[in-house]
Amino acid sequence: MRKALVVGIDNYAQCPLNGCCNDADAVAKILESNADGSPNFSVKLEKNVSSKANLRQLIEECFSGDADIALFYYSGHGHIDSVGGYLVTPDFSNYDFGVSLQDILSIANSSRCRDKIIVLDSCFSGFMGSVNTTGQSTAIINEGVTILTSSRSSETSMEVNGHGLFTSLLLEALSGGAADITGHITPGGIYAYIDKALGPWEQRPVFKTNVTRFTSLRNVIPQVDISTIRKICTYFVDENSELAMDPSFEPTNDQSVIHEVVKPYANPTNTKIFADLQKLEGIGLVVPVGEEHMYFAAMNSKSCALTSIGKQYWRLVHNKLI
Repeated sequence: MRKALVVGIDNYAQCPLNGCCNDADAVAKILESNADGSPNFSVKLEKNVSSKANLRQLIEECFSGDADIALFYYSGHGHIDSVGGYLVTPDFSNYDFGVSLQDILSIANSSRCRDKIIVLDSCFSGFMGSVNTTGQSTAIINEGVTILTSSRSSETSMEVNGHGLFTSLLLEALSGGAADITGHITPGGIYAYIDKALGPWEQRPVFKTNVTRFTSLRNVIPQVDISTIRKICTYFVDENSELAMDPSFEPTNDQSVIHEVVKPYANPTNTKIFADLQKLEGIGLVVPVGEEHMYFAAMNSKSCALTSIGKQYWRLVHNKLI
């Protein structure tokens, strides 16, 4: 069971925002299903939550029970003072700005859900899991908790084109930009994608986690079918071996094709293997040895080998982990 609470707040009387409800709508929609249409998260979408009490109740409900994954996403104002950081609600007042980041982390830390994911697109949100300005540590992150925030504790978060900048990149990452070779999108992959996209001079995302297992937040259709990736152990005896090729692997090296051909001519068995090898080359798992292209490696009877990441996937397939 996977559940997600998605909150966006625009309606602040004194300082309204424009893109937070748009953020929430888009995040809720993409989390509901995987790229193939299969169900993913059971999403509860809440826009313009009016009070601190209501937001606190929703967060408590999100992390209640024993779901496999409980995810909380928030887009709205954030605030920091000498005591700590807050998600600001429309009923804020001086000295009572909203739900404290420390309270949210405490709720997640005590949750019985296996994985607790907190994603915040708000100013100063990187304060969560940090040391406050008085030096008091609030950095205890229990096992199974992951925090991904749009900015450091000293930074504001920008809006562009009707969305938060961070959330725009988050949506790209969840659409497939952060997918691994098998099509899984993890919190770490999302952070890496957003981190590279923002660069050194923009607001800096923050990623903190204490996990001991692989967690996929969404699946997309991989560039190469997993059944092809699993053949890697068939084609390579071990992770350091090379696969010898010859012209019979190249499908155009056939007498029916009008160009110079050489023996051995194209062999259907070998050309099927070669097609798989070219797909694996395309995703960085295989590389020709001694030639720039796989075509010339085949035509000149060279070989191909696994790349460093190819060796990793060979081990995953060999150990029946994928």
